[in-house]
Order: sequence, then C-alpha cells, then structure tokens
Amino acid sequence: MQQTWFITGSSRGFGRTLVRAALEAGDLVAATARRPEQLDDLVEQFGDRIRPIAFDVTDPEAARAALAEARERFGRIDVLVNNAGYANVSPIETTEDADFRAQFETNFWGVYNVTKAAIPLLRAQKGGLVMQFSSMGGRVGGSAGIASYQAAKFAIDGFSRVLRAETAPFGVRVLVVEPSGFRTDWAGSSMVVHDIPQEYAETVGALNARLRQNGEGPAGDPVRAAEILVQVAKRRDIPHNLPLGVNAAEGAVMLDRGLLEADLKWREVARSADFAEPYPAPFPADSPA
Repeated sequence: MQQTWFITGSSRGFGRTLVRAALEAGDLVAATARRPEQLDDLVEQFGDRIRPIAFDVTDPEAARAALAEARERFGRIDVLVNNAGYANVSPIETTEDADFRAQFETNFWGVYNVTKAAIPLLRAQKGGLVMQFSSMGGRVGGSAGIASYQAAKFAIDGFSRVLRAETAPFGVRVLVVEPSGFRTDWAGSSMVVHDIPQEYAETVGALNARLRQNGEGPAGDPVRAAEILVQVAKRRDIPHNLPLGVNAAEGAVMLDRGLLEADLKWREVARSADFAEPYPAPFPADSPA
C-alpha cells in the first residue's frame, strides 16, 4: 500500500530519517524544510518520489501553499507529520521572553498552522493520518531548563485530542509520538544553551550535562524509530499516543500508574463537589509532617 507523506523539518534529525524510511518503503514524500537543498542527495537517489518544498512552519500562508503544492504533485496526502521543532536551554527565571515565544512559535504554532491548513484536504479525501511529534516530556514533563519546549509539547497533546474528536467522522486519525532521547542533533547544533546561573547548576546545569556532555549519546536509534512509524502508518489499529524508546515507554507507564493511584485515592473527594453526591466526603489520611 503506497502512501503519500507530508513531513515538516525534513532536512535533518528525525524528519530526514523518517523521509528516508518512507521512501525506502516505496512511498512518496513531500519533504519540507527551510533549506530544501539539504535534501538534494535524497532527490538524486529516489527521483520524483520525493518533492522538496521550501517552507517555514511559522507562516500560515506558506503552510497552505506547501500543502497545495504537495497535493498537486502527488494527488493526495495520506500521512501528515508535524516534526519541525527545537529546544533551547535556560531557567524560566532568566529566559528571554522573545526566546521563549520564538520556541513556542515553532513548536506549537507551527503544528497548529500546518494541521489547520491540512484539515480541508484530509476531509475532502475522506481520511488520512496526522502524526504529531511530541516528546517524552510532553507526557511526563518536568525537565529543568526546557520549559518552552515542554509546554509546547503538552499543548500539542491537548490540541491533538480535540483534533481527533473533531475529525474522526471524516476518517482522520491522529497519533501523538512521544520519543525519549534519540541520536539526532536535537541536543546538538539545533540547541542553544544560554548562561546558566549558579543557583540552577543542580537542575538546569545537570540537564545540560546529561543532554550535551554524554559521550555515548542518547540510547534511541532514529532509524529504528522511523521504520516503526512507517509500519504504524500502514496499520488500521494504532494508539492515540506512542512512546518511543525505553525511557519514554517506562516513564509513561510509571506516570500513568501514579496518576491512577492518586485519582482513585481522591475519587470520593472529587465526586463530592457535585450537588447530587454525598458531602462532605472523608479525605484520605494526610502525610505526617
């Protein structure tokens, strides 16, 4: 089953690896990037099955034009992948507002722009898969130093839940991908580490050391991950959220178990807020001081 992909952030990292995996599976790819010439080697290898498109996800009009170009070239879009994104490192206290907003502009509003522009096309063709790249941080969160990035990833999950509810009647499916650490340049040339005050050495500084100064690099293999996603895209039965990597998989299970335990513990108190429920409800035993 040959599919047509539209992938943002295709020039490097996960995006480029996913472009190659889809092409090697025999699919067609509209590969977008700010510098599409970085895809020249893939064009030479795969010919007219790949269409590089110059595109900045922060531009809503450009999103519509890029999708129209892809549709004109290939006839339809079966898999839309919102992959473009980056993170800079600094504590919330000292992060420049402009930097925080610029990251959010790409990491969330870019997803919004491309997804919104694609909905009429997917609705008209009566189906398709929207694959949103979040991260382990978009499920588990709490990674010191990358507040803008993780806030955007949480926003993507909430946005995607509404998108799923609204577009399911049109045959559109939505998958949120949640990778842990993979050996891409996400923590390399794509990341700016700002000055980290001494007060944040044990939190933000420790994250920086773990991301950028680990000689072995992250555990995740982006080639394996891309191959997995290409196979998932060809299935009828897919999850709503897919953690990728050991840390993502185990972290998601640990978080979900903890949330379930807390929800059950406070269930009667939570229910008692409604008029029809018994009130007051007994609180759980408090922790010792």
